[in-house]
Amino acid sequence: MAEAFQFELVSPERLLVSGQVESVVIPGAEGEMTVMAQHAPVMTTIQPGVVTVKSAGGQEERYVVFGGFADILPSGCTLLAESAVAVKDIDRADIARRIQEAKEDITDAKDEESRSKAELFLHQLTTLEGAILPA
Repeated sequence: MAEAFQFELVSPERLLVSGQVESVVIPGAEGEMTVMAQHAPVMTTIQPGVVTVKSAGGQEERYVVFGGFADILPSGCTLLAESAVAVKDIDRADIARRIQEAKEDITDAKDEESRSKAELFLHQLTTLEGAILPA
């Protein structure tokens, strides 16, 4: 059994997770990363994706996050998400609304940098939609 550590997942609306866990897989800016006890200190931005939390009891829970950042220390990890929801509570209409807004952001972009950021976000959302929602 892996050593447990303190993990918190916080969104502006509420505290979603706070407790001892064995591991957490987060969608970091440089790609997915697995955090375990005694992890080297790291701070990373979070891209839209799925956070997988394996509790000290072995159960897994998945949460969709839309941006934010994670502060990782040897003693624990805090993920502050711009928005987060449990996968089991995902609303297909919410994902569709976010995708439509991203498409509008692409259309309304005033410069190439803004357009590129909006296109990247749209790509992340559509990938996320395919990963968590059944067809």
